[in-house]
Amino acid sequence: MRTGNPTLSEHVFVNEAQNNSVASKTMTIQGTVNKSAFLLMLLVTTAALTWQIAMSASDVVSPSGHVIPNVEVITPMLIGGAVIGLIAVLVSVFNKKMSAITAPVYALAEGCFIGGISCIAESMFPGVVMQATALTFGVFFGLLSAYKSGLIKATENFKLGVAAATLGIFALYMVSFVMSFFGTSVPYIHESGLMGIGFSLFVVVIAALNLVLDFDFIENGAEVGAPKYMEWYASLGLLTTLVWLYIEILRLLIKLQSRD
Repeated sequence: MRTGNPTLSEHVFVNEAQNNSVASKTMTIQGTVNKSAFLLMLLVTTAALTWQIAMSASDVVSPSGHVIPNVEVITPMLIGGAVIGLIAVLVSVFNKKMSAITAPVYALAEGCFIGGISCIAESMFPGVVMQATALTFGVFFGLLSAYKSGLIKATENFKLGVAAATLGIFALYMVSFVMSFFGTSVPYIHESGLMGIGFSLFVVVIAALNLVLDFDFIENGAEVGAPKYMEWYASLGLLTTLVWLYIEILRLLIKLQSRD
């Protein structure tokens, strides 16, 4: 496995390119950028609508004067967005030609999820969403610049290290999820103590490094002549990493503000 992102790996692009020997159009970096921007626009739009719906459906105000979102309205959006988004990713992994449909579906569904959790976080810690958004895009463009300039190179050891760390984080999250059904969880990682903050910082770093791998594999896909529909697939993979990075930065900021 050459990238922590399950939707992007080098052999995927090579295999699809081999199957595309008779195709007239191939994947390009510019095409992938355009589709990624379109998916991001869909996600932001549904996130904003979800936020607006949750706030307009509530008439509860906190002692500090902030409107508390309606949890009964947000919950179906959170669960539905997460489930539909997961299904869209799985369909794309097993049928990459469907990515032109599943990628926009993922963006729309994940927007509901992102909008819901962001709305709740903002009601508890005013200003945290703007901070998380700014940091997410700052990290994204910073790493993109570093990658394009050659300051960061996706060597084989780098790829394997990030992939191993990503799988370890995923396994730990799954264990914590299963333990939650028994009324417990992995200690410290969800708390706002030093260990909890350190763990979140580590996850943020790994999520950010996955972006570097995604940039590398998108570039490789264009070089080997992957079919045109792989632009949607690659854009979907990049968006999943960006969403993960935003969520982890938001979690880190909440932990830091909880200590105040």
